[in-house]
Amino acid sequence: MMAGFGNGTRRYPRSRGRTWSRNGPDRATLGIIGVICAVAGFFALGIVLGPVAVVCGWLAMGRSWTGSRSIPALVALVLGAIDTLLAIVWLAGTATTGNGLL
Repeated sequence: MMAGFGNGTRRYPRSRGRTWSRNGPDRATLGIIGVICAVAGFFALGIVLGPVAVVCGWLAMGRSWTGSRSIPALVALVLGAIDTLLAIVWLAGTATTGNGLL
């Protein structure tokens, strides 16, 4: 009765698990999205778009510092970190007395 229960994946080895490429266009797309978020974060919503750019850059790099890094992923990571830092400094400056002027 249950003889054919586990044999379904032998005929179709790609039916289980991941069926897309690990280093295909997904990482390149994440890098480009991260760069766009980082550049847009300098003009508006830096506290939101900066961390998004950092996460996209990190995922586009393959979540490791070693190995081959794409330029958009590294740019997204660095610009996102700068953007986040500037947004935090700006928010800390507006929270002080004197509206951040002193």
